[in-house]
Amino acid sequence: MTEQIPQMIDILFDLEGVSLPSTYPFALWEALIELAPELAEENSIGILPLRGTGNKEGLLLSKRAKMVIRLPTALTDKIVARLTGHDLDIAGRRIRLGAAKARPIYPFPTIHAELVTGANDEVLFVQQINEQLGEMGIRGKLICGRHHNIGDESQSIQGYSLVIHDLKAEASLQLQFAGLGTDRRFGCGIFVPSKVISGLSED
Repeated sequence: MTEQIPQMIDILFDLEGVSLPSTYPFALWEALIELAPELAEENSIGILPLRGTGNKEGLLLSKRAKMVIRLPTALTDKIVARLTGHDLDIAGRRIRLGAAKARPIYPFPTIHAELVTGANDEVLFVQQINEQLGEMGIRGKLICGRHHNIGDESQSIQGYSLVIHDLKAEASLQLQFAGLGTDRRFGCGIFVPSKVISGLSED
């Protein structure tokens, strides 16, 4: 693992709220850095996609929803203190951050990301990912999923869901710490363990 990648950890915040607009990642990041400006100073920090049910109004949050921030372990105490117990206005919809809990990141041979930024063409996208993995000295097999787009007319991010498997332990941690592509602050390129692979086609 390269020395430039800090030791990372996931911090899970209890989340109170009903729903968010489908473009919530942009407004969520702005609300978070208003409370904790330190988040914007570290490129490795990422906000994992929120879990819920999509509908015409946006994202319907579950009662057990969590907001997960992946950040360097050295920043944990400061960020938890800044965010815990605060209300956030996300494009006119309110959510509240509750108690926080740390979750260590472990190496798994198969990991996936909901959206990795890259070319709009799947063949070119896979080529780009293979080039990035080569630069990192990582070998793994790719399973490219569906094309995704986040945003609206004013701001948009595109890419594909991605599974990487047959990873060695060190490579798995390296990818989970560093991610792939851009826009980690908006939930992109952040990998988590994947135990079941379904609905995807291998490339």
